[in-house]
Amino acid sequence: MAKDKMEKVSIKLTRSLIGSTKDQIKVVKALGLKKTNDVVEHVASPTIMGMVNKVPHLVTVIK
Repeated sequence: MAKDKMEKVSIKLTRSLIGSTKDQIKVVKALGLKKTNDVVEHVASPTIMGMVNKVPHLVTVIK
């Protein structure tokens, strides 16, 4: 599948990482989010969506 055809999603860090577990912090950092209200764009692959599903209380997905 060509990269042009792949759906992209924007992911926004909406909650602070204070009080989160080390694993949750690692997932958020791996997504490329550093500070609250940061927004990154990724291809909606199963890997990225699985990472988002690990921290749904911290991030918001914008299509």
